[in-house]
Amino acid sequence: MNIDVLCVGHASYDLVFSIDHHPTPDEKIVANDFIGCGGGPASNAAVTVAKLGFKAAFAGYLGHDIYGEKHYHELLEYGVNTHLILRGSSPTPLSTILVKPNGNRALINYKGKTQSLPAKAINFSSITTKVVLFDGHEPHISLPLLKQLKQQDIPTILDAGSVHEGTIALINDVDYLVCSEKFAIQFAGNEVKALARLAQLSKVVVITLGDKGLIWQSGQNSGSLPAFKINAIDTTGAGDAFHGAFAAAVASKLTWLEILRYASVAGALCCTKTGARTGLPSKLEHQVFFENLSLQ
Repeated sequence: MNIDVLCVGHASYDLVFSIDHHPTPDEKIVANDFIGCGGGPASNAAVTVAKLGFKAAFAGYLGHDIYGEKHYHELLEYGVNTHLILRGSSPTPLSTILVKPNGNRALINYKGKTQSLPAKAINFSSITTKVVLFDGHEPHISLPLLKQLKQQDIPTILDAGSVHEGTIALINDVDYLVCSEKFAIQFAGNEVKALARLAQLSKVVVITLGDKGLIWQSGQNSGSLPAFKINAIDTTGAGDAFHGAFAAAVASKLTWLEILRYASVAGALCCTKTGARTGLPSKLEHQVFFENLSLQ
């Protein structure tokens, strides 16, 4: 199996409700819209890669329940390679997402008793890839794979959404550490301190800051990129889209600033639609937006 980007980590099923406001205690409200679709950082990144016209594979867990079945077939429909997905009797993790008209969201995750996969649960020997993206949610299969990839000189990326066992275990050894603002605050109190500290751990660090854009450091060089102006409807999945496009751009060997812009376009476009999976941009949508930026 020859692919461009392998995404390793979490898959869930998202239940997305569009609401006028977040409910107060004991309040019953009615949703204006509803979407049910696959979700999870690594699986969304894999779909992003596939929708942008690249070959993607996802490695992780899905249950044999109705949500796992729906998500599995959804990945197939998007053209994501599913040979490295482990199926089992434990439930597929669920996320309930409440989205307000301004795009802000509240998110509830439920994993039940579903545990991280053991170290040798997935055999990666059958796959050849240009880039590997980890989200840290499957640390036991990720750590030995990461060590193997370092020996093969294959670029690795960590989607560090929050500080937890998996992200902390991987931050020292990946080539690109791409963090959320939440991770930065949890790690060092603010994004500026986090950038300085994380640059001592990883060769390249990017911290995404939502509508404030991003900051980065690569060796002794550093910089920032402002966010693109959009009409935000739902910010769910914007980070996943960014990471997937970032990985695809690394696989394409774009220049550093092109990588950042390419990924930022995907993240911005995801915010213009409701739902993470349904908001991931197509190759044409991305291309038109990207080309218009070049003309400005």
